[in-house]
Amino acid sequence: MGVAQSTVSHAIATLEADLGVVLLLRSHSGAVLTPIGTQICQQAKGVLDQLKGIRQTANQARELHTGRVRIATVRTVATHILPNVISQFRRSHPGLSVDIAEHDLYAGVEQALREGRADVGFTLLPVSSEFQSWELFREEFVVLLPPGEDQGPLTWEQLTSYARVANLRSHAHNQLVDVHLSRFGHRLPIDYEVREDSTLMGLVEKGLGIAVLARLEAEPIPMGVRVKSLPEPLERVVGVAILENAVLPRAVFVFLDVLLAISI
Repeated sequence: MGVAQSTVSHAIATLEADLGVVLLLRSHSGAVLTPIGTQICQQAKGVLDQLKGIRQTANQARELHTGRVRIATVRTVATHILPNVISQFRRSHPGLSVDIAEHDLYAGVEQALREGRADVGFTLLPVSSEFQSWELFREEFVVLLPPGEDQGPLTWEQLTSYARVANLRSHAHNQLVDVHLSRFGHRLPIDYEVREDSTLMGLVEKGLGIAVLARLEAEPIPMGVRVKSLPEPLERVVGVAILENAVLPRAVFVFLDVLLAISI
């Protein structure tokens, strides 16, 4: 206990004097609780548990006044989803703050969670067992075509007749599209590789090719650029994740409650 035996003995004697009962029977072989001592000891443990609960309640209340949530996300979610979520979160909990770290790839979001640089991450589902996750929405892949006359639903023959523009940083995205096309016996080789979505949009707008993007990645769509569904639909599942068994501040779970209550 880090105190002298005499100090403990004096404290117990003082307690016994205050209560007017004997708590311990002392002998050369040691000390044992009396029946009333046993009863009071059990009650004292209950008091200590209540004190612990009071401290936890106070800490949680303090966190909800001064806590912060660190979010890792990609541009599309940061642009189209988070503003509404954070607005509602701050209205109900004005004392809590939000930090946003944007990543080029969903893999970067998951790595930020692993390294403890973020509390909450927006990523594609399914994720590995190291994360706990919740589905938020399903996002359709669409085809962006150059300006022209609308000729109804897009066919495979029409799609594969165009040159293709793709963002070379979206390797997993492009691979997903390739696998989907091959499932139906088609190929769409990449003719123009770019690093920025604005460059991609410029090439499509000028009639140099088409692009296959997840719908949120396509926004904002330049005037005149046509948007079509694939001949066979393709979608991906976007969710929110936290590291499994991570010790997170109360503010994180309050944020998740707000997020999951919103219809996205």
